Amino acid sequence: MRIVLNASPQQTAIFLSRTIPDTVTIYRKGIDTLPDQADAWFDLCFETEGAAFPEITTAPVFVNAVLTTTDALADNYIRINAWNDFLERAVLEVVPPKNKMPFEQILATLGWNYQIVPDVPGMIAARVIAMIINEAYFAWGDEVSTKQDIDTAMKLGTNYPHGPFEWCDIIGVQPIYHLLQVLAKEDDRYTPAPALTAEALSKTNTP
Repeated sequence: MRIVLNASPQQTAIFLSRTIPDTVTIYRKGIDTLPDQADAWFDLCFETEGAAFPEITTAPVFVNAVLTTTDALADNYIRINAWNDFLERAVLEVVPPKNKMPFEQILATLGWNYQIVPDVPGMIAARVIAMIINEAYFAWGDEVSTKQDIDTAMKLGTNYPHGPFEWCDIIGVQPIYHLLQVLAKEDDRYTPAPALTAEALSKTNTP
C-alpha cells in the first residue's frame, strides 16, 4: 500500500512513530518523489495551509479538519483530528466522506484503531478539551488561581494526563481559540474567555 503524507516535521515524526507495516510505503510531500497514484493521501496541514492535494478525487484523502465539517470539503475527504496530542492517541476520531468512499481498509492495514464521530466542529475530544481550557482561562483571568495551580488541581482531581494550560501549550492557543469561536456561533457557553482571546491575539500579532 502506498500513502502520500503532507505534514509538518512534528506531525511527520508522530505519524512515522506509529507502527507502520512493512507492506506500507510512506511518501512525504516535499521530500520524496511522489507516485502518480496512491492508495491514500494524508493532509495533516490542511487546517493551516489549505488543501495540498486538490487534484486527488478518486482516492481517499484524510484531512486534519477539526473545525471544518464535510459539507465544506471535497466529496472524498475524510475528517480526522491530527492536532498536537491527538494524532498519537490510541484511537483516531474519523468522520466518513460525503461520497461514502471506503476508507476502513486503509486504517486497518495501518493497524490504527478509530472511532466514527459526529460531523460537527471539534468532533468529540477537541470540543470537550476546548471547553475545559476556556473555563480555566476564565478562572485565571478572574485571578482565582495561577496557571500552575489550576493545572495541578485538574490533574489531581480528574486524573487527566495534562492540566488545561498544559494542554493549551501542547495544542496551541490559536487552534483552541478558533474552535471556540466556531462553537460560540451555536452556543454562547463556548464564547472565548477574555484572557484566552488576549493571549491568542497577542500570538497572532507576534512577528
